[in-house]
Amino acid sequence: MFPQSVSRKISNRWTPRKDLLALKPVTFHYKKQLDPTGTPQFGLVAEDVEKINPDLVVRDKEGKVCSVRYDQVNAMLLNEFLKEHKAFVEEQHKVKNLETTVTALVSTVKKQGRADSEGERAG
Repeated sequence: MFPQSVSRKISNRWTPRKDLLALKPVTFHYKKQLDPTGTPQFGLVAEDVEKINPDLVVRDKEGKVCSVRYDQVNAMLLNEFLKEHKAFVEEQHKVKNLETTVTALVSTVKKQGRADSEGERAG
């Protein structure tokens, strides 16, 4: 998205989750002058996005909101996806470890049950 040679203050301490969860995707149609075919669109209302995070909108020469910076929204979404994927992988490792523990415990209980029944027969 940007070369490091022209960027400053690069940080991984980005916390966009609250902003992303507040965004409300909508379906809409552009006015006939912009899209005579009336193709359905899917996106965000720039004025609503501005209320959530003013850095995610583009302004015209007069300073009026005119568009959403989808490139930024996409980067935020990717960041959140990667965090969730990492958490999912960690949870899968925990589940695998728990399954191994349960299997070992079941085996131990079965062995103890057999030993108890053999002791009862001998006694």
